[in-house]
Amino acid sequence: MKAVRIHQFGGPEVLIYEEVPDPQLRKDQVLVRVRACALNHLDVWVRKGLPGVKLPHILGSDIAGEVVEVGEYITGFKAGQRVLLAPMHFCGRCSKCVAGLQNQCREFSVLGNAVDGGNCELIAVPAANVIPIPDHLDFNQAASVPLVFLTAWHMLVTRANVQPGENVLIQAAGSGVGSIGIQVAKLRGARVLATAGSAEKLAKAKELGADEVINYTREDWPKAVKQLTERQGVDVVFEHTGAATWPGSIASLKSGGRLVTCGATSGFDARTDIRQIFYRQLTILGSFMGAKAELLDAMKFVESGRIRAVIDQSLPLADARKAHELMEDRAQFGKLVLVP
Repeated sequence: MKAVRIHQFGGPEVLIYEEVPDPQLRKDQVLVRVRACALNHLDVWVRKGLPGVKLPHILGSDIAGEVVEVGEYITGFKAGQRVLLAPMHFCGRCSKCVAGLQNQCREFSVLGNAVDGGNCELIAVPAANVIPIPDHLDFNQAASVPLVFLTAWHMLVTRANVQPGENVLIQAAGSGVGSIGIQVAKLRGARVLATAGSAEKLAKAKELGADEVINYTREDWPKAVKQLTERQGVDVVFEHTGAATWPGSIASLKSGGRLVTCGATSGFDARTDIRQIFYRQLTILGSFMGAKAELLDAMKFVESGRIRAVIDQSLPLADARKAHELMEDRAQFGKLVLVP
């Protein structure tokens, strides 16, 4: 089969489109033909080098396709069935997994991180990862959903517990997780303030349901947040950009507010004035992916059309380098999808 692999860590130039052996199907696995694989910032971090990644390595966490073959021990799936893959790897045996808290499993990882991902034509995965999709959801849409939707759902629903009428600040609305974050917050009945770096992205954020938009490159955006909330600040900040926005995110919270964070694309060494935390009684919530049950709950809203995948463009798998360059330049709004 064809795949894009990295044989060393580095820039987009290390992505090699090449012939590799087909995966060997185990008796407890399902073989899926990949029809679409969406990019995430995780792909960039892994490409640059993360601990535990064995080379050569196939990137790609968000995968949709068709079942080709099922292992001897597998029931409930058949060849030709349209599916997406829960973008996670877990042991399935520990107390956390048995309790349905797979993202707290000590072996938890993301497809395309510690294990090979979907930048290829075929992938073999445990049956627990396979989720059927309806005919009206095309492969590009299905591949654009799993990781960012699960992440946003876990952040806003499970961790921050956003309530109707609350003010929620969504950082970097043009990103895949930001574009879904807007929709999840609106689904919860919140008033959404969204930041982005261009007029075009701000307009698209409005189309997704943002009530107020702020250009973080041209405004004192924490001041703008205060002005839009009658100088109180927001109840919840949806933070995933890291060092560049962290101080402003803290400043944008109202007394008793909650900041939920899942990432640090602009850097992880952020400074915090601890006095702001205790004096204003703020809550800082960490969030990492989510459980499979949350993804199944979230998918109901995708299948009903109440939340939609936001796709910037799709490119051939052979153009993975270009896709990575676009992502690093923040040139997209929503998801970039690779098509084998």
